[in-house]
Parts: sequence; structure tokens; C-alpha cells
Amino acid sequence: MLDMTVEFELMPENISRIYMLYGDLPAVVSKIILPQILSVSRMKGSGYKAREFIDGEGRQKFQKEMMDELVKILGEKSILVRNAIVRHVEVPSDILQPIQETSIAKEQDLTNKTQQETAKKQAKLNTELAMVEQRTRETEQETEKITATIAAEMRKDVAGIAADAQLRVAEINLDTAKIRAEIVRIGGEAEAKAKFLVANEQALGAKRRAEVFKTPATLADLQFVESLGPDLSIRVLHAGEGTLWTDLKGSALTLPASGKANKK
Repeated sequence: MLDMTVEFELMPENISRIYMLYGDLPAVVSKIILPQILSVSRMKGSGYKAREFIDGEGRQKFQKEMMDELVKILGEKSILVRNAIVRHVEVPSDILQPIQETSIAKEQDLTNKTQQETAKKQAKLNTELAMVEQRTRETEQETEKITATIAAEMRKDVAGIAADAQLRVAEINLDTAKIRAEIVRIGGEAEAKAKFLVANEQALGAKRRAEVFKTPATLADLQFVESLGPDLSIRVLHAGEGTLWTDLKGSALTLPASGKANKK
């Protein structure tokens, strides 16, 4: 069973003719429009299966074919069809139920396939995410490895620079020690040479001095006199009559280191 709505229009210039041929408006509907709707719907609907009336696409196709046919047939009778709409299709339950079950099964199968496809895409996505995470860890490990290698090379370079610096310092210290040793050697040689020259000149002076005196005893007397202290004084006592103790109470002549005699 079909529940339909058909919109039609009678033009003013055709109303008298339609009235003469078919009668008034109720007669036009019952004698012309309704029979043509039933005839066209049966004729066009016989080519469709019950399932196609349930599906939206089949119903739309049937509705268009029926409307085109009504426009053609009723147009020949001066009746303009503006629209033909299938509002409801009633299918017997013994036919509708298997169709619905089949449709539900198809929808369920489609849903299952969609879920399976979604699961596959999710699994693929999870795999790609795992690969990204693994690649990220590999990149981090590679970065850490490169960083550690660079740090080790830097420490090696620093250690090499420090070792070179220590070697250079050791070489400088060695050169400094050699220079100091050379200075000490040269200073020692100069000091020894100076002492030798001084001792030699002293010996030469003593020799020449000894050659001035005719006898060694005279030289010995001179050395004895030179060894006397600078505060040495000489007293000359003139003994007269009486004893030595009496003479000591008298005047005395003192000869200081300057060689001048003072009378006391």
C-alpha cells in the first residue's frame, strides 16, 4: 500500500472545457485523476521489488518515474501536475521482516567490516606510533652516543693540551735549571779565579816585600810590629839614684801608636 500526495492545478482557460468533458471538480478527481494515479502507480510499481520501496533510493526513483508519467498523461487532459510525493509505503510483515532482518544483517556486516577496518587502521596506527617511539629512542640514544663521543674527544683534547703544557713547562724548567747551573758554574769559576788572583797577588806582594829586606830577621821584626795592637803604648823610664820603685814615681815618657812622645 502506498500513501501519496498529488498536487495538481486547473488553469482558468481550461475549466469550461474540463467541466463539459468530465464534470465538476469532485468528478474530475474521481473519474480522471484518481484512476490515473492508481493505474500509473500499479504499472510503475510492478517493476520494483518490495525492498526497493523500503530503501530510500528505490522510493525516490519510483516517485520520479510516477510523477513524470502523471505529468504526461494528465497534461494531455489539460490538468497540470505540480508534484507527486510518496509519503509512506506499507509492506506486509511477512515480507517486511525478512527484508528488515536482511538489511539489519547487511548493516551489521557493514558495521563489522567498518569495525575491522577501524581495528586494522588502529593497529597500523599503533604500529606506526611504536615505530615512531622506537625511532625516537634510537635518535635519543644516537644523540647521547654522539654527545658522549664529542665529550670524550674534548676531554682527550684537553688532556693532550694539558700534557703538552706540562711537557713544555718541564722543558722550560729544565732549560732554567741548565741556565742556573751554568750561572753557578760560571760564578764558581769566577769566584775561584778571583780568589786565585787575590791569593796570587798577595803571595807576589809578600815575595816582593821579602825581597826588599836584606835579612829574614828584619822582615820578621816588621811583621811582629804590624801584628801589635793599635793601642800599644811605650814608657821610657830613666833610672837615677835610688831604687827602681823610686824611679817609677817620677816622670815617664809615653810613646803612643802615632810615634810622638809625651812627657808625664
